[in-house]
Amino acid sequence: MPMFTGENWDPYEWAKVFKKSGAKFVVLVAEHHDGFALWESNYTRWCATKIGPKRDIVRELKEAVEGQGLIFGISYHRAEHWWFFDQGMKIESDVKDPRYLDLYGPAQSASLNPRDPPSLDNVQPNDEFLMDWLLRIVEAVEKYRPWLVYFDWWIANPSFQPYLKAFASYYYNRSYKWGIEPVIIYKQGAFGEGTAIPDLAERGTIKNVYPSTWLADTSIDYKSWGYIKDAEYKLPSVILSHLGDVVSKNGVFLLNIGPKADGTIPEEAKRILLDVGDWLNVNGEAIFGSKPWRVYGEGPSGINEGGFFTERKITLGYQDVRYTVKDYYPRQRHIYAILFGKPKEITLRSFMKNLKLIEEAVIVDVSRLDGKGKLEWSLSDEGLKIKIEEVIRAPLVIRVILDYR
Repeated sequence: MPMFTGENWDPYEWAKVFKKSGAKFVVLVAEHHDGFALWESNYTRWCATKIGPKRDIVRELKEAVEGQGLIFGISYHRAEHWWFFDQGMKIESDVKDPRYLDLYGPAQSASLNPRDPPSLDNVQPNDEFLMDWLLRIVEAVEKYRPWLVYFDWWIANPSFQPYLKAFASYYYNRSYKWGIEPVIIYKQGAFGEGTAIPDLAERGTIKNVYPSTWLADTSIDYKSWGYIKDAEYKLPSVILSHLGDVVSKNGVFLLNIGPKADGTIPEEAKRILLDVGDWLNVNGEAIFGSKPWRVYGEGPSGINEGGFFTERKITLGYQDVRYTVKDYYPRQRHIYAILFGKPKEITLRSFMKNLKLIEEAVIVDVSRLDGKGKLEWSLSDEGLKIKIEEVIRAPLVIRVILDYR
């Protein structure tokens, strides 16, 4: 742990990269399953101000991120700490050393699989652990006033229910006094519908539009959430396709990066983030402040299996389209068609007259958000047919302006 020094960590450089990436909010993993807190905690000696960097990472990043006009949040994964180091009890390891009991925690024996929800009930943490879990997150919220708190999946264990209610009551009421708009993110039904925002798709998406706001989270690397030397980084176009699909279904997209132990963002990850930001600078109109249309999209590559860990099964091709919409009252509506390939011609069948999805509106303009050339288009019983000049970069976004006369 002393090797985690973060000697090259510059939170202001991070914040600048996040801003340029087009991000609107930043979530720091304040404590993961390993039990090491990145803030100055009174409840543990295993924290970043006392060991390793000797810096309050949460506070420093919060100040840098908010200085860029971004929303700052934290994620808290301590629930899983009850059993996370259980395998270390089966071999000769530091987990068995009494000197480190306060780091490795109970290390309870467990056969838990996050892809198997019934396993949530297999192990029940005791009241001492649950109260410690609550006190630590309350401490972090009180110190740093995050606008967002993200919990991982094991808080859905029934033992956490009274503690979750206590935390939500505390966090929402304190945030009201602080003048911030709080958000809690959860998985596996840990909170009641409408009381917080569900994470419905870790490394995946969902099949259809969800009636309220939801979140999908994934990593910039196919293989890992943290830094690894042989990372399998995603193409920017893959990330943007995932983003477009999520937003078209009323979702919010959270992208993870894994920094190095010295505190730097790997150069390839940084390049990808900046590339995504370049696309959003041109096409962000279709993403930010938009909402789902009457259909989320069309095309041959349907999402047959939604939910967790399905992203490698999703391949959106040149005939696939996702829609978002913005209303400009009283008369105009802008529909954005996000095209994932580089077609020379496409027919948007959701505009077929017999479907009546645009009702009695008149199409007054069809254009590319990248501004690279005019489009030839015509509306028929088959849909909105569009001829497209060369597409240099995908996804391409086409804006259709409707006028309700």
